[in-house]
Amino acid sequence: MLENILESSDGLRTWLQNLLMSWHLPEWTFNTIDFSLRVLAMWALSYLAYFITKKVLLFYTIKLVQKTKTKYDDYLITRKVFHRFSQLAPGLVIYLFNDEFFGLYPSTQNILHQLSVVYMVFVLFWTIQALFAVLEDIYNAKPYAVERPIRSYIQLLNLISYVVGALIVVSILFEVEVTRIFAGLGAMAAVLMLIFKDTILGLVAGVQLSANKMMRVGDWISMPSHNADGTVLEVTLHTVKVQNWDRTITTIPTYALVTSPFMNWRGMIEGGGRRIMRSINVDMRSVQFCTPEMLEKFKMIHHLKDYIESRQQEIKEYNQTHGIDESVIVNGRRMTNLGVFRKYLENYCARHPKLNTDMIFLIRHLQPTEKGIPIQVYVFSAEKSWPVYESIQADLFDHILAVIPEFGLRVFQEPSGDDILTAVTALRQPPEA
Repeated sequence: MLENILESSDGLRTWLQNLLMSWHLPEWTFNTIDFSLRVLAMWALSYLAYFITKKVLLFYTIKLVQKTKTKYDDYLITRKVFHRFSQLAPGLVIYLFNDEFFGLYPSTQNILHQLSVVYMVFVLFWTIQALFAVLEDIYNAKPYAVERPIRSYIQLLNLISYVVGALIVVSILFEVEVTRIFAGLGAMAAVLMLIFKDTILGLVAGVQLSANKMMRVGDWISMPSHNADGTVLEVTLHTVKVQNWDRTITTIPTYALVTSPFMNWRGMIEGGGRRIMRSINVDMRSVQFCTPEMLEKFKMIHHLKDYIESRQQEIKEYNQTHGIDESVIVNGRRMTNLGVFRKYLENYCARHPKLNTDMIFLIRHLQPTEKGIPIQVYVFSAEKSWPVYESIQADLFDHILAVIPEFGLRVFQEPSGDDILTAVTALRQPPEA
């Protein structure tokens, strides 16, 4: 059929040439009209191939894919793999019929041949990148994809496809063998290493982060050196995108997460609670032995009654067994207001409904300083949400600050301007007669 069409076109060309000669028109007029008709015919044939591929074949291909049971091939539609591949039809038509249409015009024939090949290479690699995206989508549908993202590897494959496609295009346009181009690139290895330094570092860092499960999308990380404190949104070949708690976005080079320290809060989120570790400085001058009156008062406290009674009995038996002279206050064993207060905190925190007592639970003294003796509360909140956690911590220490005076203790606080002014005013007042 194609031969018949070509014979008919040759006959039409001869008829047109004879007609124009009978009109005594110059030869260039015939060449112009002939060339224009060939271009128009090539365009019409290419458009027809595009129309059939796009409107007919592509339509039924998508319908067929949508009817399959598996969901993985739906990603081919989502990423428009078939749409991209259908763009190959016009270039293929020009490549196949170029000689028949423009064999009489060698320069045009050569240009169209090169352009059609370059166009098909572009469409082919464009489609390959869509296939890489489909591969990532299929992988992300797996449950283990959260721990081991492959975005950086997909980006590396895309980069390689860009380079390979560019080299093929260069070899076509300049008629140079691809192997010779690669040989030249080998001689420029040092320069290429410098150009792609960040890419290589990012790839190695991505492998380490993924293999060692150091970080994944959705983790809360803190990296003060890069002003990052928030949730990881994306891990790519070159960068890690973090959304901070103030809704700003910080971009960190991927290799920086291997070379610089950062904190991952995943263990806290996946664990049974969030740590509360805060101290209150008690004025050491307010620490004293408990008097009988103080002990009777402490017995009225709900969290201390049983403890005070059992502790009194234990101390009494000890002192009697060892013949302690209790008329001297430093002899034997006695309770202190600070010790009773510490026990109160233990009992109070142990009964707190929003603290997880199955995890580390400490109420302890720290090393005394010039600012008093720190009483540290080291417990874990059962709630891990930041606002709820802060509310629990605030309520806990509000109660501690309010209850400290009930034990005859004082919180240490450096003097403020009002304290100094009150003291100076008191010194200036004349003594009473």
